[in-house]
Amino acid sequence: MAEVKASLISGVIAVFLSSAVLAFVEDLDDTFKDTRVNDIWLVDFYAPWCGYCKKLEPVWYDVGVELKSSGSPVRVGKMDATAYSGMASEFGVRGYPTIKLLKGDLAYNYKGPRTKDDIVEFANRVSGPAVRALPSKQMFEHMLKRHDVLFVYVGGESPLKEKYNDVASELIVYTYFFSASEEVLPESVSLPELPAVVVFKDGAFFTYDEYEDGSLSSWVNKERFQGYLQIDGFTLYELGETGKLVAIAVIDEKDPTEKSGRLKSLIQRVAKEYREHFNRDFQFGHMDGNDYINSLIMGEVAVPSVVILNTSNEQYFLPSEPTDTLEQLVQFISSVLKGSAQAYGGDGIIQRIKRVAFDARSTIMSVFRSSPLLGCFLFGLPLGVISLMCYGICTAESDDGSDDIDALKREGLTDEEEEEEEERQRAAELEGPEEGENEEEDAGEKNPGEKKTD
Repeated sequence: MAEVKASLISGVIAVFLSSAVLAFVEDLDDTFKDTRVNDIWLVDFYAPWCGYCKKLEPVWYDVGVELKSSGSPVRVGKMDATAYSGMASEFGVRGYPTIKLLKGDLAYNYKGPRTKDDIVEFANRVSGPAVRALPSKQMFEHMLKRHDVLFVYVGGESPLKEKYNDVASELIVYTYFFSASEEVLPESVSLPELPAVVVFKDGAFFTYDEYEDGSLSSWVNKERFQGYLQIDGFTLYELGETGKLVAIAVIDEKDPTEKSGRLKSLIQRVAKEYREHFNRDFQFGHMDGNDYINSLIMGEVAVPSVVILNTSNEQYFLPSEPTDTLEQLVQFISSVLKGSAQAYGGDGIIQRIKRVAFDARSTIMSVFRSSPLLGCFLFGLPLGVISLMCYGICTAESDDGSDDIDALKREGLTDEEEEEEEERQRAAELEGPEEGENEEEDAGEKNPGEKKTD
């Protein structure tokens, strides 16, 4: 009896907790369009049949709980984009799941990893002011320790500040933006002139120069990453939006070797010591393993090795000579920058056809590796049915062949010839019985003779 009561109590608690969690994520309908401007919303546009949407669902409820419990002004909701396709198209939803933060008339797309911490950090960053003030040195030092890359506007009102505010509103989905007076900065930071936009990263600071760096938006977009970082598939996708070439040391961190460590160290030195030469055009980093790179270039990259990717046109560059020293590595990177290095891949028609074939083969192989029986059923059964159909079509014989031949013969006769043919057939029918009667008469005439003989 006690066990039954305990199970009932636990069931009630589970139902209560699940309903409480669901309360933090609101189901939205077509009335949401008229009421959303009054609040800041973080919305997941999903499709009921989407596997990625189902995978995101528990994470999304955790996001709702986290934002609600932390006192965030952001309200969390989800909308079935297939049931309310009109609203989904108005918000620019083209795939599932799509995460957007809606703030007034603005809509910000989330393109980061689908984890609770990353989504919550995005919501807190975008929901706040585009530019946050740093009122003291203590606050500046705190933010400098918290962020790997820190953008700060230094100075008073100016046209540069207006540009900075516009860029912050555009790129806040990627990073934070701050403003401060010159007194807030450490004494080691000396700026040649004010106002200025400064980025603090890699243990140093770098100032925006309109004449050398071009537009402020482009400069911020290129500087929002550290000079050297660990690269994975998602990071490589983000780096593609900067317009930079990506120089990668492909190593195996699970089985480190002396050559891998030396190559990684060389890439780091180039990123730091040759920043003035390569920073505008290259992003440096390392990647663990060559599986992802192999799938990109549809080939095999040795480990360890160096590869330079152009994510805008899917070209890649491999060194034709060893890169065991700093000078050799710099020479290879310079040859890519000058355009003298051999480029492979690309986005031409032939490469696209190869990509389709490669992706199809990879999909089939992955299915067979994960579940051979399922692979045989998915691909073997249709091929078998098609083969049987082809065999049946090729070996089929017509039973009406003789009839077709007779019909063809009849079609070749004239009307008169057909009448003559019919008369001959009737005459043959009449002659048949007369011959029979004669035979009977002959037999009757022979009988008396036969009797005499007896």
